[in-house]
Amino acid sequence: MSDPDPSSPSEPPLPLPSPRAGPGQLSFPFLREGSRVWERERKPPQPRELPSPLPTKRTRTYSATARARSGPVFKGVCKNFSRSQGHGFLRPSHGGEDIFVHISDIEGEYVPMEGDEVTYKVCPIPPKNQKIQAVDVVITHLNPGTKHETWSGQIISS
Repeated sequence: MSDPDPSSPSEPPLPLPSPRAGPGQLSFPFLREGSRVWERERKPPQPRELPSPLPTKRTRTYSATARARSGPVFKGVCKNFSRSQGHGFLRPSHGGEDIFVHISDIEGEYVPMEGDEVTYKVCPIPPKNQKIQAVDVVITHLNPGTKHETWSGQIISS
């Protein structure tokens, strides 16, 4: 029986500086292909891609809420809204990209349905504040001919 070579360690060697790492930085073992950390270059978000994590009224900072409340009121139409998923999109009346809306930002008695006219204010979505979301959403006119649901689950025909 031969003794194992004492020069070969049983543990993996310490990480060496990678060509991507700057001077004095090490490449950590968790930076391997296929991990989320490895994939630094991401594709640009698609127009209807949901923000992650979903920004809610509860997680919004006080300063962002104050800026949104002092901003102008916009008009639009509900493009779609899923009560079970807790979010939807509004189509601004002035045109442009659809605006994300979270269930916690809807004021009033009814669940928004496709075609409902709404008023809303806007707030930037962190962390990069490149997109906006609708806040203080109020249904101003229910879409005629559709059944609407209250938050308590009661169905109302309009």
